[in-house]
Amino acid sequence: MTTETYRDAWGIPHLRATSARELARAQGRVTAIDRAWQLEVERHRARGTSASFLGAPALSWDVLVRRARLDDTARRCFAALERRDPETADWVRAYVDGVNAGLPEGAARTPEFARVGLAPGRWEPWTPLGVWLGTHILFAGFPAKLWREEAIRHLGPEAVGLFATDGPGTAGSNGWLLSGARTTTGLPLIAGDPHRFLEEPGVYQQIRLSCPEFDVTGLAVPGVPGIAHFAHTGTVAWAITNAMADYQDLYRERLRRTGAGVEALSPDGDWHRAARHVEVVEVAGEPAVEIEVIETGRGPVIAGGPEGLGGLEGTETPSAGVRESGAGLGEAPSPEPSGAPATAVALRYPPRVTEDLGFSALLPLLRARTVADVDRALEAWAEPVNVVQAADTEGAVLHRVAGRVPLRSRSNSLRLAPAWEAGHEWQGWHTPPYATLENGVAVMANQRGPATPLGVEFAPPHRADRIRTLLEQRPTWSAADLPAVHTDTHLASAAPLLDHLAGLDALTPEATRLRESLLSWDRHMDADSTGAATYAALRTAVVRRLAAHPAFAALTEPPAYPEVLLPWMSLTARIGFALEHLLRAEELYGIDRRETVRAALEETAAAPPAGPWSDTHRVAPWRALPEGPYTEPGLAGDHDCVNCTTAVPGITDLAARGPAARYVWDLNDRADSRWIVPFGADGVPGSRHHRDQLPMWLGGELAPVVTDWTRLTLEHTEISEEAQV
Repeated sequence: MTTETYRDAWGIPHLRATSARELARAQGRVTAIDRAWQLEVERHRARGTSASFLGAPALSWDVLVRRARLDDTARRCFAALERRDPETADWVRAYVDGVNAGLPEGAARTPEFARVGLAPGRWEPWTPLGVWLGTHILFAGFPAKLWREEAIRHLGPEAVGLFATDGPGTAGSNGWLLSGARTTTGLPLIAGDPHRFLEEPGVYQQIRLSCPEFDVTGLAVPGVPGIAHFAHTGTVAWAITNAMADYQDLYRERLRRTGAGVEALSPDGDWHRAARHVEVVEVAGEPAVEIEVIETGRGPVIAGGPEGLGGLEGTETPSAGVRESGAGLGEAPSPEPSGAPATAVALRYPPRVTEDLGFSALLPLLRARTVADVDRALEAWAEPVNVVQAADTEGAVLHRVAGRVPLRSRSNSLRLAPAWEAGHEWQGWHTPPYATLENGVAVMANQRGPATPLGVEFAPPHRADRIRTLLEQRPTWSAADLPAVHTDTHLASAAPLLDHLAGLDALTPEATRLRESLLSWDRHMDADSTGAATYAALRTAVVRRLAAHPAFAALTEPPAYPEVLLPWMSLTARIGFALEHLLRAEELYGIDRRETVRAALEETAAAPPAGPWSDTHRVAPWRALPEGPYTEPGLAGDHDCVNCTTAVPGITDLAARGPAARYVWDLNDRADSRWIVPFGADGVPGSRHHRDQLPMWLGGELAPVVTDWTRLTLEHTEISEEAQV
């Protein structure tokens, strides 16, 4: 059997093999050569061992991963995959074989290994499942329930609606589907961009996989075989957005120590033995940390223990525990069991319950030829829960939710559930909803839509409304037209703050001039816009003044939760993302918002921004091994723009989240499709293709998808031992 590795002008790998299994091995090998450091970081993160070479900053993540039992869950899911779907399990093994074959070469060309003294390790068959889990464990935003507990405790049930928004730790996307009736070719177009934390190397890998069974181009997740989220097979294409579904639960547990171990109080009124063991987390440059890993009948304990919610590492210290919660919003708290120990928090998530990560969907997706094939493949999808849009060359279209969401009490979705009370158990699974196109168009940008029954908090409708408005401006569209939609910078969420400005009087001359300039601003967050910079500065001043108000004082002290979860607990970030709700609310805890805006305007007028928005709104990618000082380019957009480049209002203008890729899939001719990633195909700093796509990404341009093999450069040919014999 033979495999061939080609590259296009952007260094993107195009792989051709004589079987799907050999192709998986080739994908693993080329990914290890291009992304060795990224793969090894993700492997260690999935196992909770990244602090062993990244040091103390990685410790909180490692502790969470250990306590949530991600590695054990990945092992269980792979063992179940071998029983249920041996073909896919063998295909995953082939990918892992390829990774192990390519890692030595990849590590030798990647300087980060030498910087931290790390040698590449060995991937196990379940490692890709662990990488998938590690990538998506926070995707559904379960820490938002911790925030709601605190907000309800201090402000009351109405705080849930006031602060409801696409929070600081969640990930979203834009996606739109045009039927053939709305395109210049008469066949559908699919376009969009996933909004993830910007990472270098990127979280998506452009790749082409070709064998006699299929020929698929798309965006893969490094460390995972196949192309799950965004792909074009030549006859059918699909793409996803985050459905914003709620499919993970947190339980308040009552734990006690006994001579034999740890017990948890259950709904039957009895104490039941919890699984318990101790693990040691190595930390580079510091002493190792010993942690207690506990699992109850609900799930692994991710915070606290029998002694309470004190320190996470080592010995727990007593604390007041998590706030009381009732069966639903606004109800009385559940009574404390007499003499009960302090509270711990357990996480229940579907793969831990079902031993299924949905990998059985991956090969059928690659083999799909029609929308119906994609639809059938998605029946095996588990997580993350996505809204999927698909279309084929026959003109068929699909708009549906895919993934596993448990049926349970609505209160489970809103806040922590008391583990010792009945009525909070999982009782089966929701049937994923389907949706139809309106006027030949489907738009999904994490707003309320087909997934509404499955979630609690959704993104504001601004991005989705703007995309639909733009698409209605012309009767038909071509693939070449759509990048203009990707890069639109109109900020509808600016309206409430500007409305407050319009009602102000008795201002200083400087503030009056600033107000008039903002009221005449076009509300576009363009990179070269001084109006955008001024608006952002005013917004920051308003957010900070609200966050400092005594009405919110009780929410300024972070609870004793794992450090990795604290971004969800940031009062300033919560106010920044929910600002339009807070400004429009009929009443806000006695806060005089008019005077708050007035003071913020005067403050901004006294020291207005000296330059355009791009001076402070810059790319801020995450790197496992920070480099500095590192000057990144400025960019356009904002959190609620279609060009969603997310800063955290009130905290920073730097954009840590944004389009992790952009794509247009053309069903008339795959060669007319386009794509781009923020940096490049190669994960090695300083290499030719490490950052060569960045200028195009910044400018909103897309690179062509190459389908003609004669336009590619052959880089590597490998003949298997069986073929040589």
